Amino acid sequence: MDYHPIYRFWFEECQPSDWFKKSDEFDQMITERFYSYHQAARNGELHHWRDSALGSLCEIIILDQFSRNIFRGKAEAFACDPQALTLSHFAIEKGFDKRLNDSERTFMYLPFMHSESLLIHDIALRLFQGSEQASFEHAHRDILLRFNRYPHRNEALARVSTSDELRFLEQENSSF
Repeated sequence: MDYHPIYRFWFEECQPSDWFKKSDEFDQMITERFYSYHQAARNGELHHWRDSALGSLCEIIILDQFSRNIFRGKAEAFACDPQALTLSHFAIEKGFDKRLNDSERTFMYLPFMHSESLLIHDIALRLFQGSEQASFEHAHRDILLRFNRYPHRNEALARVSTSDELRFLEQENSSF
């Protein structure tokens, strides 16, 4: 397996408007085309991709983004988050983020934004500072400051929501 099909799909075939939309068709397409890549990444079988900035980026996209598409609404959607975060740390330590354009770099940094740890969000604030994504990082962090977790994940993760969380979830744009 090589990372080029992932890169071509995400950055050449897809439009930026595709990346964060909730679409059964888009989720199904990712599942059909890239489920085997996801399984390989989850099992640590794509370690050879980590020798390059784009290879690292593609493994992060599989674990962080494709997990959310393939397993939308299920706990598995978030199961690879720690692995994606570790890979992001590793890639940044190697300076790979400096070799990427703004869109690519955003996806290398997203595992920090997806974390439910405020300590990790302290790093995310620095990473996203001055970027178009900074406001999204602040919005994510504000939710964590208020609830210490992302309430929109509660159902998928079989967590009991507090009454305050339920009121929050009724608001428009309360989830990402």
